[in-house]
Amino acid sequence: MSRLLNTSFLPCSTCRTRSSSAPHSRVNKPRIVSVRAKIREIFMPALSSTMTEGKIVSWVKSEGDKLSKGESVVVVESDKADMDVETFYDGYLAAIMVEEGGVAPVGSAIALLAETEEEIADARAKASGGGGGTSPSPPVSQAPPVVEEKVSASVPPPKVVSSASAVHPASEGGKRVVASPYAKKLAKELKVELAALVGSGPMGRIVAKDVEAAVAAAPPVQKEAMAPAVAVELGSVVPFTTMQGAVSRNMVESLSVPTFRVGYTINTDALDALYKKIKSKGVTMTALLAKATALALAKHPVVNSSCRDGNSFVYNSSINIAVAVAIDGGLITPVLQNADKVDIYSLSRKWKELVDKARAKQLQPQEYNTGTFTLSNLGMFGVDRFDAILPPGTGAIMAVGASQPTVVATKDGRIGMKNQMQVNVTADHRVIYGADLAQFLQTLASIIEDPKDLTF
Repeated sequence: MSRLLNTSFLPCSTCRTRSSSAPHSRVNKPRIVSVRAKIREIFMPALSSTMTEGKIVSWVKSEGDKLSKGESVVVVESDKADMDVETFYDGYLAAIMVEEGGVAPVGSAIALLAETEEEIADARAKASGGGGGTSPSPPVSQAPPVVEEKVSASVPPPKVVSSASAVHPASEGGKRVVASPYAKKLAKELKVELAALVGSGPMGRIVAKDVEAAVAAAPPVQKEAMAPAVAVELGSVVPFTTMQGAVSRNMVESLSVPTFRVGYTINTDALDALYKKIKSKGVTMTALLAKATALALAKHPVVNSSCRDGNSFVYNSSINIAVAVAIDGGLITPVLQNADKVDIYSLSRKWKELVDKARAKQLQPQEYNTGTFTLSNLGMFGVDRFDAILPPGTGAIMAVGASQPTVVATKDGRIGMKNQMQVNVTADHRVIYGADLAQFLQTLASIIEDPKDLTF
């Protein structure tokens, strides 16, 4: 039963069987009593295939709050994103066992859910024996709260006057503020009091645009009163974030794969001209490169294949282009799914959406772990060439350098100027061979140098 419900049952104190205190000459066999579970553990979920532990970003609900099935309870930071975790049962959030900022292994208990209000006290007693994770700091003493005027004595935080009707205040009369993780992060950076905002999201939840609107409505702050940026403390030891830990494990795992690299020079004059022509319609260079790569992969399916067990490989049925994106505290690869079949305008809109979600740490697992081929582009930084490390579970990754004016010799012996970029592909040599990559790169070059097919 416990396995089917994906939870463990804890018997309540009122349901325990008590043995009779009267002596008896005969020893009776213990009687099996059917106990109805009233207290359930809320576990740290596995939000991705590589996640081993999770960090509590924020509790959406407070202890004692009534919960309904499907309602968000806690925001968890996985190795890739921040995600809302919902409850599968009705009840009351009886006890929080891992506080905000704490870390817990996947599958460990982070809170207790009581079926009735009467069971809350019993659940808290059970939780007092120890939580399921590590707390970021010792419990705070119950001294009167200190007013935070000393932090902003010279510059008070912007007071927000909202023009919206306060029908659904996210603070709900002084309780925990209900806001998206990105809104909380934004409010902290911009020094906006969330409790003073009225959320425009579902059920009055504060979202990023509410914080941005508050900043726009606030009076300007004098520059000299702004606090200086926090500098890096040289010589300090900084532990990996959850995301950095995941990247580290993946990079070490990739060392077990035999790889090789092939480079190619591609003329980009025609691609640059196309981009200049359709840039105003929202098309991005990343989408153009992803589209060109996907069309080339469609003609060379072995480069889009993957080997996971060392004994066989898979010709992937979809061409999903993962693109590396640097975000605060790590690296993630949002995926443009079926990039060979989606038109360039839809692909560009999707890419912008994915980047926004990635930077807000709101990507869903299928939006970052379904890539079949990876692009890593450092051209915007002026890097002309580099090699990329193959992500585990994929067959190849292509490193893209900057497009730069280059003096070249024409076929008739004259000297000319062309824009060129260097691409280097790292591939799994168990599946993909040198000739495979050479043919793929020839096809990719022909598509980029004559990009008429990219706009279909």
